[in-house]
Amino acid sequence: MTSSGFSSSRNAAPSLLGRLFKPALGLAVALAAASAFAAGPASMKIGTVVWIGYGPFYVADALDLYKKYNLKVSLQVFNDPALIPSAMASGALDGAMLTYDQVVGQVAGGKAQKVVMPIDYSNGGDAIVAESSITKVTDFKGKKVGFNPLSPSDFLLSYALKTNGMTDKDIVAVNMTPEGVPAAMASGQMPIGVTYEPSLSQILGQGDGKKFKVVFSSRNAPGLIADVLVFDDKAIKAKPAEIAGIMKAYLDGLAYMKAKPDESARIIGKFMGVSAKEVKEQLLGVYNIPLAEMPKAFVKAKETTSYFASGEIIGQLLKAKGQITAVPPIETTFDAQFVTALTKK
Repeated sequence: MTSSGFSSSRNAAPSLLGRLFKPALGLAVALAAASAFAAGPASMKIGTVVWIGYGPFYVADALDLYKKYNLKVSLQVFNDPALIPSAMASGALDGAMLTYDQVVGQVAGGKAQKVVMPIDYSNGGDAIVAESSITKVTDFKGKKVGFNPLSPSDFLLSYALKTNGMTDKDIVAVNMTPEGVPAAMASGQMPIGVTYEPSLSQILGQGDGKKFKVVFSSRNAPGLIADVLVFDDKAIKAKPAEIAGIMKAYLDGLAYMKAKPDESARIIGKFMGVSAKEVKEQLLGVYNIPLAEMPKAFVKAKETTSYFASGEIIGQLLKAKGQITAVPPIETTFDAQFVTALTKK
């Protein structure tokens, strides 16, 4: 199955694949699934960006792993992740792959968009890079920093500044897409940039790897930049079987990546426009969450891999920047029923 999009650009074992859902979600999903199969494949449009953490979805797309669940899924690729939530709200998309901070912002703004499945969290794949003479975040003061507003890059930068006693008023913010950062830094126009893979590797590879370096990355804040599968309440109520099928196909893709890493790297590289070797390198910067660990995201805990911990930090940062007026109750940002059903024996 080929991918289509608005523009081109951002472990589960095989034994999970045939697992049935349990009540109460189980009966509804089973009945919906039976009806769906009788009616033929259901079409679903899912918004995404080119990002290494979405590799299992790219594998599922290339191998049409959705077919097993009577689905025809089209990945709609965006250059700017900030445009995806509004596209979903308008009905142009059935669901989306977003970062959790986007979900917090949408819910705070009155949108009923909820996380149904954790996908990954960035573990160095998002980073603030700078000229070699800049060695720490406090060196950013008074300097130009290129980043995409209202995106994971913006959030990472805000967190880095806050933890170093600074605010965005201490820098000269320059609006640009993650893909535009490498060229701006290579030209000498931008001493500091915030981006993610594959743009990150493009920057670090310049000047024999000595011209730029990572000053702060998502590895400094595990779980804060978390990628999630999101649907709004209407879709959750109207299309439970389809959502469950997409999640199962994702797990199939993740299992395939474990079983056939070389072939998977080739598939993912083709989608992302990079080599298989680069895919393997970039995968080191993310952590795809296996099914067994997914429930932890929905449980109250102090670790930032829990939405209750990371969501509060995210919400306070967004509020401080004036992007939201109040932090929403964290439990309104997710619906754990699908993960709960999948993990039941």
